[in-house]
Amino acid sequence: MDTTSIKNLFKLKSVPIEPKQEQFSKKEIDPTNESLEETRKRTYHESGYRDSSRTNGNHSTLSICLDAVYSKFQNEEKEMVEKQQKLKESYVNEQKNRETEIKALFVSQETKEEQLKNKDTEIESYQLTIETLKGEILDLPRNPEKYNVKATRGASAKFWIGFILLIPITLYLTTFYISTSYSAFFKGFDAKSTIIQSVLDAQAFSKAWNEGAIEGAFVTLIPFVFLGLGYLIHMFWENKTRANYIKLGLLFIVTFIFDSILAYEIESKLYELNKTFDSPLFDIKIAFTKIQFWGIIFAGFIVYIIWGLVFDFVMKEFREKDKIRNEQEIRQKKIDFFQEKINVLKKETEEIQTYIGTIKETIIKTRGRIEELQNVIDGVIIPTKDYKLYASEYVQGWITFIGEKIAVSRTEKQTMIDECIATYNTNLETVGANSDNQNLVYLSSL
Repeated sequence: MDTTSIKNLFKLKSVPIEPKQEQFSKKEIDPTNESLEETRKRTYHESGYRDSSRTNGNHSTLSICLDAVYSKFQNEEKEMVEKQQKLKESYVNEQKNRETEIKALFVSQETKEEQLKNKDTEIESYQLTIETLKGEILDLPRNPEKYNVKATRGASAKFWIGFILLIPITLYLTTFYISTSYSAFFKGFDAKSTIIQSVLDAQAFSKAWNEGAIEGAFVTLIPFVFLGLGYLIHMFWENKTRANYIKLGLLFIVTFIFDSILAYEIESKLYELNKTFDSPLFDIKIAFTKIQFWGIIFAGFIVYIIWGLVFDFVMKEFREKDKIRNEQEIRQKKIDFFQEKINVLKKETEEIQTYIGTIKETIIKTRGRIEELQNVIDGVIIPTKDYKLYASEYVQGWITFIGEKIAVSRTEKQTMIDECIATYNTNLETVGANSDNQNLVYLSSL
């Protein structure tokens, strides 16, 4: 038989098996028939002897004959159905285990895909909630009652209008009380000064500090006393109780008295500049008759009341505005919370997607292994160690003929034997009989 035609019939694949299969022998298949192996050995030995006699022990012909021997051995093994079933048992079991593994992997994949779907739904729900909260943040200043927020709509505009008005009024009061307090307690008047110049001195602040630290500190800090009184008006007005009304009245009286003192001091200095020998001493009755006395009082006291009312209005509007801002901050905190939840869910979905990808790769590999196992089951398992035993019997028969029948010198005969042994070893390497694998699997070439 031609070597090429023999090799084309089957293709070779090495497959490791379990250690217990390495101990398998024909005796394990049929332990009662001990003479079968000896008969098979003798048959191969005789075939080797006979084939050698036909070719005069030629080592090149031996290579072709060993290919035919291997093909014959393969066919014999294929016919041993019970032995093949034993040899393939581990592959069949592994295939069943792999199929069970695939089913478990599919169940795990479906579970993870369901988890992924649920987490995607959660993310969409949170994102929708975030968009709703963002819309509420924008809409709160316009429609606070829509969200059960007890705040006046448009409070922000009223607040800024009041705040802008409060700034120049505060500057006016500061300027007025610095100037009047300096004029009342520290300034010396002369006859050339007009009433306006006597009351309002543009350089009152610097002059007071030039005269001394106490004078400077007094005129600098006194406006804050009136601003503080105005703040107290707001505080007492917030809680409308009888006690607070009394306190509020007392504040107005104290402020009016203080402004009256400033006006009295200034008016008395002006009176001293203009009095004659017949003029009576300046007293409260005379002060009440002077227009500039009441002008100083109302220039400070009335503006002070206006400042207190505007301040109270601004604070109320700020409180209304603050209600809306607090509601906006609450919604912003919810947005931050939901966004954090989304970030955690996205991280979990990435992990699940990675896990699903790993499962799919494992399924592909397991299916590939099942196909490999099926090919092994459909093929023929050749116990290469057994082949080595029978091939050695064949070669022994071949060499026996050379030793007994070929009439050549001892040296030539030994050379022929060495060449035959080399050919035998080459054949063993070719079929894998010298490898660590116990068995080889032949798959039919389609």
